[in-house]
Amino acid sequence: MRPLYGYYGDDFTGSTDVLEALALAGIRTVLFIGLPAEERWGEFGDCQAFGIAGESRSRASDWMSQHLPAVFRRLGALRCPVIHYKTCSTFDSSPQIGSIGRALEIGRETLSPPFIPIVVAAPHLRRYLAFGHLFAAAGETIHRIDRHPTMRAHPVTPMYEADLRRHLAAQTALGIGLVDLTDFARGRAREALSDCLSRGDAAVLFDGVSEAELRETGRILWECAERGTDAEPPLFCAGSSGLTYALLSAWRRAGLIAGEPAASQADSVETLLVLSGSCSPVTERQIRKALANGYQGVALNVTQLLDENGGAAAAENAVAEAVGHLRAGRSTILYSALGPLAPAAHPCGEALGRRAGALLRRILRQAPVPRVVLAGGDTSTHAVMQLGAHALTWEASLEPGAPLCRAHAQAAKIDGLQLVLKGGQVGGDDFFERVRLWR
Repeated sequence: MRPLYGYYGDDFTGSTDVLEALALAGIRTVLFIGLPAEERWGEFGDCQAFGIAGESRSRASDWMSQHLPAVFRRLGALRCPVIHYKTCSTFDSSPQIGSIGRALEIGRETLSPPFIPIVVAAPHLRRYLAFGHLFAAAGETIHRIDRHPTMRAHPVTPMYEADLRRHLAAQTALGIGLVDLTDFARGRAREALSDCLSRGDAAVLFDGVSEAELRETGRILWECAERGTDAEPPLFCAGSSGLTYALLSAWRRAGLIAGEPAASQADSVETLLVLSGSCSPVTERQIRKALANGYQGVALNVTQLLDENGGAAAAENAVAEAVGHLRAGRSTILYSALGPLAPAAHPCGEALGRRAGALLRRILRQAPVPRVVLAGGDTSTHAVMQLGAHALTWEASLEPGAPLCRAHAQAAKIDGLQLVLKGGQVGGDDFFERVRLWR
């Protein structure tokens, strides 16, 4: 059976967002952790969609040039009609780190698509694109992305430009067209796309502020994709999980989705382990509420933890403290920050994520727990890679964009582990307790 869809997520939290959307639509999906060995694909031969959770969001362009072609070629070999380079819905990136523009170039060079649709709007996450400008929620307020209280001060890739065509122009020389809200309102979105392509635009942004625009975008893109054959290039796309939801509407209309998601076997757990590398005020509130309600906190001194001389001692102390709490049956949070970093602080997402993942692996060996939350995009990405799991599948839905997943691994203490990978801005103040008590 020819798969419907293949995708690469530029971080792990965003990758599970797509996994959830597909699973809830009844599409059997596996999310591999990194590019898997060939024999791993056969373990999930009945899947209709295949994902690869990656780390390009926190990587330089040279790294992307070295690693992404092999990923795109492998996804292309599936012969699915759509391949999606999945970005965060906040689109944060720069010419130096996580360059979405460079990813577009590599996808074009590797897969030779007719054009590259870019769908960033994700109303289910309260992300909106209007006349090419990105808006995102913070609490109850919708902000232009360059005025968003968190994203304008992101420690690695702050968003200084809301016009995504201008934002991408700093990352690539590819021409970027736009199908805007007036095109949708007048019922001429398909004609507007044709106009962009006739002008020579290599990629085209699609506005979206509601489900109506997403549905029309999905209809147009699936028409473009299904015209192809096994011998023709796939439609290589970029954007958030909004693209996934757009395609799901088209697949339902075409009668391609008939299944229902499997019933979850997950239940509440007595003890929850949380590892947070997030600097988001949202995660700060979640940590503070959990601590006020009986969770035990282990504050990670990042400077000591990453120090070549004192790092081992700092890690040993953190592991011992966490293991002590967990063995006593107390839910525990290890955290590197409570809120935004100081302006002079140096971001260290990859190094911290790797060290935090090593801590997590050691803690689980000594005090196994059934369920773990990883908070923060960069932290989740690099921490999960230290666990030794090779794939994730959907287990249950807890909060949009942060599903409960099941880890597949050779190590007995990791295989079957329930993981929630949470972006820094996802969830209400009681998120951790909701994860623990889910039933």
